[in-house]
Amino acid sequence: MKANRSIGCSVTECRYHAKNEPMCSLESIQVAKNKPTTATTESDTECASFEKE
Repeated sequence: MKANRSIGCSVTECRYHAKNEPMCSLESIQVAKNKPTTATTESDTECASFEKE
């Protein structure tokens, strides 16, 4: 998998982790809120592109 140097990632359990580097292999990712309210902290958001390896 080719690393996308614009998207860092340390979630090695994801199908799109670049494996050799702490990067994502996708061209782009989707970030989503994980609460229906306004996001005010980092923990209120998540990478919606995650897929279990």
